[in-house]
Parts: sequence; structure tokens; C-alpha cells
Amino acid sequence: MRRAFTLLEMMISITILAIMMLYLYQSYASLNISNDIFAKATKKISISEQKKQVVFLDFSLALKDANATINILNQDTKEDVVFMQSAHSLHRNFNPFVGYIVKNKKLYRIESLKPLLEYPLSVASEFVVDEFGEVNGFRVYKNDKKKDQNASEAYLVHIDFKEEDTILLKMKMLNED
Repeated sequence: MRRAFTLLEMMISITILAIMMLYLYQSYASLNISNDIFAKATKKISISEQKKQVVFLDFSLALKDANATINILNQDTKEDVVFMQSAHSLHRNFNPFVGYIVKNKKLYRIESLKPLLEYPLSVASEFVVDEFGEVNGFRVYKNDKKKDQNASEAYLVHIDFKEEDTILLKMKMLNED
């Protein structure tokens, strides 16, 4: 009657355990790699959605009265400069003046307490700058309200980022009379 394992049985069981551990480690390493890829993709999507949200809120909460309108200044076929007053602020300002400017192929969002009236901006301008990223083009199109008197004022914003997904948003102003 046998009461212990032989040396051969122990070596075989250790070899099988080592092979199982090797496969488990490879699975764990693959899982870590896929988690890193997923985290990067999620971060990229999150940043893109935040940019969409900022643009959407700026345009949809733009103030519309005699003194405040959305001014679109065409610079060339791929770039516009936009100035407006909005109820949306990234820097806790009350009804700030907001501008979108492309300079050196980068899109910037500027926020000021004073009206932004002309481009290039004057030296006396005071504002906070947020960089949106490198772009191939930034265009803003306004619907032609003359064609349909019942239509509310709407804008189409097209931001063609160099290394990110393109943003194309159609928005109506919520603060219209």
C-alpha cells in the first residue's frame, strides 16, 4: 500500500502547474493591454464630447438682442472667426463675450467680459484662452431666415480637427425672442 507521491508524479504535476500559470499570465498581460487601449479610446471620446458640449452650449445659449448677435467673419475658405455673447461660461463669468479664432492652424475659444468686435483683436483686449486643438478648418454657417420667416435662427458648425473626429453640429438659439 502506497502512502506518498513518487518523484516522477511530483515533477509532472509541477510542470502542468507551470504551463497553466504561463497561460494565465499571458491572458492577464493581454487583458492589461486591451484595458490600456480601451482607456485611451474612452478618453479620446470624452474629450471630443466635451468639445461638442462647449460649442453647443455657446451657440444655443447665445444672447440675441440689439447689441448682441453672432458675428461670423470669413477669413478664407476654411476658416471663420466667430464672436458672440453667450449665457454659457467656462470660467464662471456672467454672460461673457465668446470668440472662436483659428491661429496657426489651432482653434482657440476666448472668453471676455468686454465685447469682442474685431479681428485681429486689439491690444487692450482682456480675455481667457482655451485651446481646442489643431484643425484643418473651422466654418460656421447661418441659415437664411429670409427664405422662411417662421424658422428660428440656426447655425451649422463644422470643425475639422487634424487628429480627432470632425465635429458637425446644427444648433438653434434658445434665447431668441
